[in-house]
Amino acid sequence: MTLRIAKVVLVAAVALFYTLVVFNNTTDYGTNYQFVHHVLLMDTTSPGNHGMWRAIHSPVAQTVFYDGIIGWETVTMILTWIGVVLMVQALRSPAATFNFAKRFSVVALTVGMLLWFVAFIIVGGEWFLMWQSKIWNGQDAAFRMFAVIGIVFILLVLPDTEAQP
Repeated sequence: MTLRIAKVVLVAAVALFYTLVVFNNTTDYGTNYQFVHHVLLMDTTSPGNHGMWRAIHSPVAQTVFYDGIIGWETVTMILTWIGVVLMVQALRSPAATFNFAKRFSVVALTVGMLLWFVAFIIVGGEWFLMWQSKIWNGQDAAFRMFAVIGIVFILLVLPDTEAQP
């Protein structure tokens, strides 16, 4: 039971994190929009780099990109909370039932890790050369979130058995 509770609490912590991220990005839209704006504009990358043709100057495209990130975060938040509820409902059930109840959490954490890996590390970091910026570089934060969620994911996917510690 202890391991099951640990899984539920850690997934709930990820759900809470995404809830606050979505709250912050919608109630203080402009602050994080500036981050996306500068990353897509590539205006703080190394002078004279040959990747500047990738920059997106359209405010509409930048807004769509940012809204897409918020949408991705929202989907992750919803799936994660659903996963928490399903695991709580199956907490005292047989191992097979609890393992089945973890499916939404597995999907949610995967979607959450993909956000940080694909949108921030790959697209932002490599395509838009965010790593070159001393001001608008979110790769460390993205890696930190990818790793934290990944650790929760690894614990979550450990199979539950009837004999729980």
